[in-house]
Amino acid sequence: MGQVTIYLDGETEQKLNGLIADKNISKSKWIADLIRQKTQTEWPDRIKRLAGTWRDMPTADEIRQSEGSDTVREPL
Repeated sequence: MGQVTIYLDGETEQKLNGLIADKNISKSKWIADLIRQKTQTEWPDRIKRLAGTWRDMPTADEIRQSEGSDTVREPL
C-alpha cells in the first residue's frame, strides 16, 4: 500500500476535519475514496440505471427533426 504526504492550509484542514467527523472516517480513507471517485472510468451503476427512466424524453431522431439541412461547403 502506497503512502502520500499532503500539506493543507489551515482552512482546508478545518473543512476536511469537519467532513470526516460527520462521516466518522479517517482522513486517509476520505482522500482515497475521493481519488477513486475522480479517477473512475465508467459511469456508476446508480447513473446507468437512470437510462430510459424519462418516458417523455424525445429520441435523438425526434430532436434532429427540427434541424435544417447542412449548407454545402465551398471547395478549397
